[in-house]
Amino acid sequence: MPAGRGVRVDKLGVVITALAAYALLISPFATFRANRIVPGDPVGLLNAVATPVNGLVLALLIAIALLALVKTSVIARLVASVVAIVALCLAIGLAAQHLTPEGNSYARVAPASGFWLLLFAFALMATDALTRLQPPPGVRILALLVTALGIAALLKSGSWDGLSILKEYSTRAASFWREVGTHVTLALGSLAAATVIGLPLGLLCHRIRPLRAAVLNSLNIIQTIPSIALFGLLIAPLGWIATHVPGASAVGIAGIGAAPAFVALFLYSLLPVVANTVTGLAGVPQAAVDAARGVGMTLWQRLTKIELPLAFPVILTGIRIVLVQNIGLATIAALIGGGGLGVFVFQGVGQTAMDLVLLGAVPTVAMAFAAAVLLDAIIDKVRMQA
Repeated sequence: MPAGRGVRVDKLGVVITALAAYALLISPFATFRANRIVPGDPVGLLNAVATPVNGLVLALLIAIALLALVKTSVIARLVASVVAIVALCLAIGLAAQHLTPEGNSYARVAPASGFWLLLFAFALMATDALTRLQPPPGVRILALLVTALGIAALLKSGSWDGLSILKEYSTRAASFWREVGTHVTLALGSLAAATVIGLPLGLLCHRIRPLRAAVLNSLNIIQTIPSIALFGLLIAPLGWIATHVPGASAVGIAGIGAAPAFVALFLYSLLPVVANTVTGLAGVPQAAVDAARGVGMTLWQRLTKIELPLAFPVILTGIRIVLVQNIGLATIAALIGGGGLGVFVFQGVGQTAMDLVLLGAVPTVAMAFAAAVLLDAIIDKVRMQA
C-alpha cells in the first residue's frame, strides 16, 4: 500500500519490525545467573554490552528493522538481514564478556528472549529475500556452507566462549562428539534401512493394488503411536530376542539401548518412503510407459530407465521428510539408553540447567535445518534434470 511520497510498506516487514521493536524495547537481550542452576536476571541490550558498542549495535538493528518495513530491493534486504544477524552474534559474545565478573568461573550468561526474537525476525527477513531471489540449488548449498563456516569461525575465534552453552560444552567435549556420532548413526542408519526396505515395498504396493491398502494402513497405525510408547513396546520383544536367540546380544540387540531406538526410527521411517514411492510411480505419465513398451523395453528396463527416474524427485521428497523427522526423534532415544544428543537434553531437564538442554537441542535443530536445505536443493536439481 502506498504510504506518502510513493513509499510502500512491506507486509512481512511489518511483522519483522514489530518483532524487532518488541525485542529491543521490552524483552531482555541476555540473562545473567550467579551459577548454572539458579534463576537468572534479565539484562537489556544497552546494559548487556559495554558502551559505545551497545549504542552502535542498537542503532544498526533499529535502522535495519525500519528498512524491513518498506519495500526495497531484494539484494539490499538480504545484505541488511545478514549484517543484522552477524551483529547479533557478535553482540551476544560481547555481552558474555561484559557481564561475567573477571575470574568468576561459576557465573553464566545466556541469550534471552530478546536475542532469540531478533534472530528469528532477521532470519525471516533473510529467508524472505532468498525466496524472492529464487537462487538455484548450487547457490543455496553454497549459502549453507558459508553459514556453517561463519559459525565455525565464530566458535574458533573464542567470541562465544563466555556463553553458558559453551561452558557446558567445555566440560563435556569428548562425550558431546560421541553422542553426536550416535545421533547421526541412529538417524542415517534407520533412514538407510527404511530406504532399502521401503522402496521395494512401495514398488510392490504400486504393482499389487490389494496389497497397497493393507500396507499403508498398517504403517499409518504405527505412525500414530507416540514415540516414547513405541520405544517402550519394543523393550520386551527385543529383550526376549537378546536372551533366547544365539548371537543376538553379541551384535548389539537388547531390550534397552540403541537397538529399540533404531527399530522405532526405522518403523517411523517406512510410511513416508513407501507412500512417496507409490505416489511417485503413480505419477509417471502412462504415455511414457506405453512408449517404452512400444520400443521393446522389458519390464525391468521400463522400471529402471523410465519409471524410477521420473518418480525419483517424489521419492527423494519422502527421504527428506524421513531424515528431518529422524534427526528430531533420535533425541528421545536417550530415554531408553540409546544415546544421542537427547542425553544432554534430559540431563539438563533433570538438573534444571537450561544451558545443558540447549547443548543438546541447538545442534539437533541445526542438523535438521541443514538436512532440509541440502535435500531441498538436491530435489530441485533432480527436478530440473528430469
